[in-house]
Amino acid sequence: MSDHLPDPSVAPELFEGVLARRAVAWLIDCVIIGGITIAALLVGLVIGVVTLGLGLLALPIIIPIAILGYYAATLGSPMRATVGMQAMDIVLTPVRGTPLNGWSILVHPLLFWLTIWISWPFTILFALFTPRQQMIHDLVVGTLMLRRSPMQRFWRAGGARSA
Repeated sequence: MSDHLPDPSVAPELFEGVLARRAVAWLIDCVIIGGITIAALLVGLVIGVVTLGLGLLALPIIIPIAILGYYAATLGSPMRATVGMQAMDIVLTPVRGTPLNGWSILVHPLLFWLTIWISWPFTILFALFTPRQQMIHDLVVGTLMLRRSPMQRFWRAGGARSA
């Protein structure tokens, strides 16, 4: 790992309760994604009636695009957090010293949903045994989830302090 990353033994406040916060943030985001899906279904239903059913064929494409749009708009913003993550005071941070780019912003949620869908217990247990509580998709994409408010104080104080 890069030496500019915070060390849990030096800055434990950055990692305090991150997994529990991620779980609650995920629930909040699921409610929002559910709302996006319902809105897309309603619009698709209206368009489907107007086009005599032809518009309904687009729903399997439009709904995933709308959900990815939610992730792109929130994770790609300066806040680097979905609405649920913002509510739980966590932020997505790159670990390679480079800013998050469009591909990592889109691949992160895709890998998250894939790993949760395939084996959610393993994915969650995996995070319990990594020093920075990273899940599989975090390691693959090169991201780290941290508490936002302590992180801002941490970076203002001069970044990582070597252990």
